[in-house]
Amino acid sequence: MIRVLLIDDDERHSELLKTFLGRYGIELDCAPEAESGLAKLEANSPDLLLLDVMLPGKDGFEICREVRKTSDIPIIMLTARGDVIDRVSGLELGADDYIGKPFEPRELVARIQSILRRIGARTDDDSTALRFDGITVDTDARTVAIEGEIVDLTSMEYELLSLLARNAGKKMSRDEILSELRGIDAHIQTRSVDIMVSRVRQKIGDTAKPPRFIQTVWGRGYVFVGRRSKHV
Repeated sequence: MIRVLLIDDDERHSELLKTFLGRYGIELDCAPEAESGLAKLEANSPDLLLLDVMLPGKDGFEICREVRKTSDIPIIMLTARGDVIDRVSGLELGADDYIGKPFEPRELVARIQSILRRIGARTDDDSTALRFDGITVDTDARTVAIEGEIVDLTSMEYELLSLLARNAGKKMSRDEILSELRGIDAHIQTRSVDIMVSRVRQKIGDTAKPPRFIQTVWGRGYVFVGRRSKHV
């Protein structure tokens, strides 16, 4: 059973959604505002957080920012359809995906399943850590270490860095990156990838020029340029 927490003040809609998601093996716990939602998040450790942007008191952006201080739980933001600013802001704060309101419940199910499947995916190729000078991407533990120190990344940030590291030396376009990560609105593709790369660079200390790990390929995308470590 997948356990999801929804923070949304539309309680009637939340209850209807709870019934619908239950048909797909998703147990939905609901909270109408920030305080009770954060309490449930801490107490119950759900698999994923659904977070409405428009909330009374502390809004979805504030909650997302607060959650990201201590947790890498996958977050899907529920935003007004067509409100690009809301969507970009959510990505900047560490959200993994977003879906416009009103939305088809079946699409939400697909988004939830896609994110959790991606996070839980394991292949034979993933059984060995990716080691480069100064950085290690442990694909079993889903962690990234810089000079031996674990870096706090969200699930989407980890997926982005892991994708680039697995394809070290290969120039990847923004479209290719989005196709692998999925769930990003085509209308702001370039902006969303750039935001995620910028966030990852900040967290791994890759802000010098020239970059040590992630290099921009002007007019195309990005390439991981870390040197393979000779030590295993």
